[in-house]
Amino acid sequence: MDDIRHALPENSDKFTPTLRRHMREAGLAYRTEQTYVHWIKRFIHFHKLRHPREIGIAEVESFLNHLSVNCHCSVNTQRIALNALVYLYKRFLGVDTSNIGFTPARQYRRLPVVYSREEITAIVSVLKGSYRLQVQLMYGSGLRCAELLSLRVKDIDFGSNNVFVRGGKGNKDRTTILPHGLIENLKTQIQYVELIHAQDIACGYGDVYMPDALERKYPSAARTTAWQFLFPASRVGPCPRSGVIRRHHLHPSALGKQIRHAVKTAGINKPARAHAFRHSFATHLLEVGYDLRTIQELLGHSDISTTEIYTHVVNRGGKGVLSPVDRLLT
Repeated sequence: MDDIRHALPENSDKFTPTLRRHMREAGLAYRTEQTYVHWIKRFIHFHKLRHPREIGIAEVESFLNHLSVNCHCSVNTQRIALNALVYLYKRFLGVDTSNIGFTPARQYRRLPVVYSREEITAIVSVLKGSYRLQVQLMYGSGLRCAELLSLRVKDIDFGSNNVFVRGGKGNKDRTTILPHGLIENLKTQIQYVELIHAQDIACGYGDVYMPDALERKYPSAARTTAWQFLFPASRVGPCPRSGVIRRHHLHPSALGKQIRHAVKTAGINKPARAHAFRHSFATHLLEVGYDLRTIQELLGHSDISTTEIYTHVVNRGGKGVLSPVDRLLT
């Protein structure tokens, strides 16, 4: 349940709880909170556990330079660290950060890992049970791993053939396509969820975690089938926010382990990543002629330049160019 906000100690004046409380009052997403706290802690440890009030912009610059020069971090990683430290000093401590200067990390363009259709078929053939359905849904709908595992039963709309993604990256909602070929398997999965949910109620559990203030607004919704996770965890456990025993969704590490095993068993010499199925979804849609704008909406990208990276994957080895060595071999 590491995607649920932990309860903060009341009336604590310690640095980290106070910082986290400030972030929650500012409305930051929980993943952003986790990321910022991680980089702020790294910054503090880099400067020998000195309190941020005792150090300033010069120390911020030295840390960012360290990430670029000594750690060889990417420009995106350095930018995330910068955002975290700007939040710390500008918004939390009230220090002007407009004159920060540092050595920017070199910009490298990395092409995404994409599986061919044959490779995806081979991977899926190795997977069993709900893990097979999860990978098929990531590839068939372009879902991120976190978006997939956060799906509730109500998010699968068989009437409109849509999958509703709630609170995706950037805390944005969107819809994407529901593959027709997965409808029967999804209905079977929902029947399994109903069975597990009935067993939990019989054991005195059955309340699922509700986001934001929905638990107070709709107090009985947490026990309905519609709000249960589509891919529930195998065991119940205490909620870190309330301590109530609940069944959360499957942990990403369990799915990642199955994907690594499947990729290795299928004999595919590419990195085994859950996100590669989302990349493959976009690339294969481009290959059959769908426009970038449509794919951007399905993926939930706010900037079309993010979607354009897939054009480089599609064009690789293509463009109608015949290699000179192929002329020698024909």
